[in-house]
Amino acid sequence: MFQAAEFWVAVAFFIFLFFAFRPGAKALTAMLDDRADKIRQELEEAQRLREDAQSTLASYQRRQRDALKEAEDIIAHAREEAERLRLHAAADLDASMKRREAQAMDKIAQAEALALQEVKSLTVDLAIAASGRLIAENMNAAQSAKLVDAAIADLPRNLH
Repeated sequence: MFQAAEFWVAVAFFIFLFFAFRPGAKALTAMLDDRADKIRQELEEAQRLREDAQSTLASYQRRQRDALKEAEDIIAHAREEAERLRLHAAADLDASMKRREAQAMDKIAQAEALALQEVKSLTVDLAIAASGRLIAENMNAAQSAKLVDAAIADLPRNLH
């Protein structure tokens, strides 16, 4: 078996290959190691980017929740403010209506007092005119002179 030429050719071929590819194997191993390191670095970078993305997503989700809560708070505050303004406006309207009613009642009372004053004045004017006519028709000159003298005498007392 060790005498056959083919066997020795095959052994020599494998020895040749071993020595021929030994420097190439080191280079190939170094290249594969570099490639493995590069892939490991890319995987680590991808993992870091994934963690950053998850952190950013969580941050945005937290901000969105905060913004929604703030929006809900603003809406609740606006509703409370609107209700307060509605109640205030209703109270103002009620007070305004009461003031206007009181003003109308005052105007009615003034109009009644003015009408009553006018009626009294007209009554006095009519009574004076009727009295003057009756006195003129039923009184003589002596009685008239006597009444004029009495009125003149009472004048200083009536003016003060």
